[in-house]
Amino acid sequence: MVASNWKRSLAAVLQSEGGNDDDVADHGGRTSRGITQREYDAWRAEHKLPHKDVWTAPQSDIETIYHDEYWWPYCDILPIGTDYEVFNTNVLAGAHRSTILLQRALGVKDDGRIGPVTREAIRKADPATLVNNFAAKSAAFYKSLNQPKFTKGWLNRVAFVKATALTMIRGA
Repeated sequence: MVASNWKRSLAAVLQSEGGNDDDVADHGGRTSRGITQREYDAWRAEHKLPHKDVWTAPQSDIETIYHDEYWWPYCDILPIGTDYEVFNTNVLAGAHRSTILLQRALGVKDDGRIGPVTREAIRKADPATLVNNFAAKSAAFYKSLNQPKFTKGWLNRVAFVKATALTMIRGA
């Protein structure tokens, strides 16, 4: 197990996510710091808390959701850099899609499950090569969505995440 890269990864994802957004073309709808209103409502209900506008959510709620829903349980077993890439993609495209992209980057069957075959491939992978492969698979995925309004932003984010992940590797 590697040392947790959670705090650095969280800061980078929050930088990418920005503040509040409610773009009618975005299927996520009303969003704050990457957390949708729908998700925030479900999280508050699960914790027996009253409804609250996600735009006024305390930062501690946002961070808890990110950690418990998007970082845990797999990012701490990933190499530095890849942990951040997977976390970012969990937030942007969902954990299942992120796992598929990771498996494609590793060259293993993309069944959407981080099981023993995937974990063994992770252990054997060169971290920088894995980051580069993951970025390439991510870019191909976002292009395939054919949503011109968002494609440039997604590809810019992939490039930022890749560069940041490689910097994390060099600093590890």
